[in-house]
Amino acid sequence: MNKLREFIKSTLVGGLLVLLPMAIFVYVLMWVFSMIVRAIDPLTKVVMKASTLQGVVADIVAIGLLIWVCFLVGMFVRTRLGKWSYAVLESRLLRKTPGYSMIKETVSQFLGNKQSPFSSVALARIFGNDTLASVFITDTHEDGSYTVFMPTGPNPTSGNNYHLQAENVIPIDVSVEDTMRSIISCGAGSSTLIAKFNEIQQASAQADKAKKKQ
Repeated sequence: MNKLREFIKSTLVGGLLVLLPMAIFVYVLMWVFSMIVRAIDPLTKVVMKASTLQGVVADIVAIGLLIWVCFLVGMFVRTRLGKWSYAVLESRLLRKTPGYSMIKETVSQFLGNKQSPFSSVALARIFGNDTLASVFITDTHEDGSYTVFMPTGPNPTSGNNYHLQAENVIPIDVSVEDTMRSIISCGAGSSTLIAKFNEIQQASAQADKAKKKQ
């Protein structure tokens, strides 16, 4: 009974960890969208009088305006004045807001807009058994050992560093960006990582068989 209760609890929490960030993101997006729709309501009423599409026109105009606002803000922060203004706003206000830094880092990684400090992806036997963890190789050493960073999901900006022998680290030919998105999604989308690992295992098993035959 206790195992069933723990299973239901862990499964429910796991589902919330996946769905809640997505729901918050969609909610914020819808809130911004509705705010723009209300702001341009006088304009859309004028357009709708000359169109048979009615409400569809308002939605199209709102989406177009949202994209245009994002573009204008992006253009502004590329200027010297924009960079300075944003730096001042971020340092004096935004970074003091709880959760802002975590959200910014997560969004930047998710959109692929931030260069990752990690060199490559690997699966590591952190505890020396069959348990595998998704990690990023951060350094290699003269004795062949590795230093790896194991991020925590769904916030990949926090985690732990481990120093492991080479036999406990299996480099995987998967992009850092795809792996980061998988970690943000609490493991969803990690099928490619596991498939590559299985290929390595099969190739290693075949090589061992060939050696034994010789």
